[in-house]
Amino acid sequence: MILENLKQKRIILASGSPRRQEILTSIGVDFEIELRAVDEVFSETLQHHEISDYLAQLKADQFQDLKPEDILITGDTIVWHQDKALNKPQNRNEAFEMLSSLSNATHEVISSVCIKTQDKTETLYDSSEVTFKALTKDEISHYIDTYSPYDKAGAYGIQEWIGQIGISEIKGSFYTVMGFPIHLVYHKLSNLK
Repeated sequence: MILENLKQKRIILASGSPRRQEILTSIGVDFEIELRAVDEVFSETLQHHEISDYLAQLKADQFQDLKPEDILITGDTIVWHQDKALNKPQNRNEAFEMLSSLSNATHEVISSVCIKTQDKTETLYDSSEVTFKALTKDEISHYIDTYSPYDKAGAYGIQEWIGQIGISEIKGSFYTVMGFPIHLVYHKLSNLK
């Protein structure tokens, strides 16, 4: 294992996202998944990365019982477009509206990660700009009906069909758009004592 400093640690990933689990696995980190219920509500006064930071911290706050060897990782991702956050769509109409608004436009994807130990909590974020080509109504409908993007901020996953056929440019980290800025996580974990 390249992160020798973590040998005696227990890494807890508090995320049900298969994408975050897959990305963390891919850098050779052994971890356990533990989910705790949290109501993902935030104040409308929060803007931009303040929202994803707040939600990642809120998820970490559910773990007040960490042991000295525990390292907790939580995360949250938002799509920021036209000065507002696009969260997970509640229904098909909302998903269609979101994807229509992203069509032929550039938006920002912001992913925050909170890393918590028994005595320290740190929140990091990264953002990437994503540009979609003009999407047809048929393309948007096909994606929604085939991939059910209701668990994704902004109603899409970059690694899925709509990302493959629709994204014309990315400025920043692909993994940040997937929801887990792994370069920041790796750097932070490698420096933990």
